[in-house]
Amino acid sequence: MDVKEIAKKIAAGETSLGIELGSTRIKAVLLTKDIETAATGAFNWENKLENGFWTYSMDEAWKGIQTCYAELAKSVETTYGVKLTKIGSIGVSGMMHGYLPFNSAGELLAPFRTWRNNLQGPAADELTKVLNFNIPQRWSIAHIYQAILNGEEHVKDIAHFTTLAGYIHWKLSGEKVLGVGEASGMFPIDESTGCYDKAMLEKFAALENVKKYDWKIEEILPAVLPAGKAAGSLTAEGAKLLDPTGTLEAGAMMAPPEGDAGTGMVGTNSVRKRTGNISVGTSAFSMNVLEGPLKAVHRDIDIVTTPDGANVAMVHVNNCSSDINAWAGLFGEFAAALGVEVAPDKLYSVLFNSALEADKDAGGLINFSFLSGENITDTQDGRPLFVRTPHSKMSLGNFMLAQLYSAFATLKIGMDILINEENVKCDVMLAQGGIFKTPVVGQQVLADALEIPITLMESAGEGGPWGMAVLAAFAKFNETGKALPDYLDEVVFKDAASTTLKPRPEGVEGCRKYIERFRKALPVENAAGPAVADEA
Repeated sequence: MDVKEIAKKIAAGETSLGIELGSTRIKAVLLTKDIETAATGAFNWENKLENGFWTYSMDEAWKGIQTCYAELAKSVETTYGVKLTKIGSIGVSGMMHGYLPFNSAGELLAPFRTWRNNLQGPAADELTKVLNFNIPQRWSIAHIYQAILNGEEHVKDIAHFTTLAGYIHWKLSGEKVLGVGEASGMFPIDESTGCYDKAMLEKFAALENVKKYDWKIEEILPAVLPAGKAAGSLTAEGAKLLDPTGTLEAGAMMAPPEGDAGTGMVGTNSVRKRTGNISVGTSAFSMNVLEGPLKAVHRDIDIVTTPDGANVAMVHVNNCSSDINAWAGLFGEFAAALGVEVAPDKLYSVLFNSALEADKDAGGLINFSFLSGENITDTQDGRPLFVRTPHSKMSLGNFMLAQLYSAFATLKIGMDILINEENVKCDVMLAQGGIFKTPVVGQQVLADALEIPITLMESAGEGGPWGMAVLAAFAKFNETGKALPDYLDEVVFKDAASTTLKPRPEGVEGCRKYIERFRKALPVENAAGPAVADEA
């Protein structure tokens, strides 16, 4: 589509805006109704460990949203010669799970507690037993129940609680609602009804620790909507929050807010049964859309849903690329000290490509990329750790391959349960994330690690905000009423280009050796937390 045609659609409001609050970036993507990317904007932010909790400031969240929207609006005016005054539909997504409790006056009762916190073990264990359903520590219901077990004063005043995406959506639209995929990370969903599981709500309400509060759990949870439904509209106050200049008009349709898992599934066309996707970033997760229920409850596998309500087996790990980014920053500083300025893309390309020359088992090196605790490995406090023996082969290639194996190691441990114990079948596994920006390397290492073919789509580089913009377009412009899987196949991805890499026997064997060393060395990593205090 040429510039003039895109300009006309922008002026007519035939657009959808996706905003995603990711773990390291807040990003906005504007699409035309034909799913053509018109403009983007971004803002970098980081979580902080404060008073024992990983958190983000909500003031920083709004600063980031306004900054990336302003960048996007400026790009629209510069590129197309029109001001961005109206938008057809808007969708908000964010990091799943976590805990944002509010009182009846709409005041935040406790700082945002993110998915990264792993202090909810007692709550998660008890709820898993009571509900006979895996409740991970990062789920919102585990957060609130742990606050109850802790005797935290604010709990009695809760009028509603939600996720980060739900909070932003509420402030933009006035609606306390979540998309079903995001809601499934707060409390279990009944696939047959598309709502919170009624029997499990009753079991939770019957807990002695819960009975003493005046609120009812079903009344303080957000309402649930599937993809494609309207979830309110952008209010005048919301428009001013998004665009403080006052240029943006109110009235845009709001799509149900989703989590980064849901937008990842959309962004990789992985919402149909027997499909799957992997998203990697600060954290990582794999999603397999299930044909039927699992045979057993697994503490390392979550059951969530697609944005249209189908059950999904999710393997979530708290740590993935943070350690790689830290080492890349160090190598960048070294280059700068030598008087060589290296652009980030070039730096990552050189480092990643060095892994192509590595020994397939990374030369005996071992790396743990655990910046925070990791539930799958029972690691309470993360301490990034690099270990080698006197006879390990220390080279740049081996070091970087160990980094990549480490980024995917915990995910592999969880995926092995699905494949080997539950015999889950997947026709296609698609991946997305910044780690794949360097062609071939990350994709091939992931294929070797998981021992399954990995496909990358060209659009996957746009990530979650693009997927959220697609969901917003689905809610507004799906004029023929297609189901979400058909809309993605026939409208969004009909001409999509992709590449698939299969596991290499030598890579598979090398990764197996690495994972064996990784597992044996876990006691060292788990001992590092208590032994090495975080003095920040």
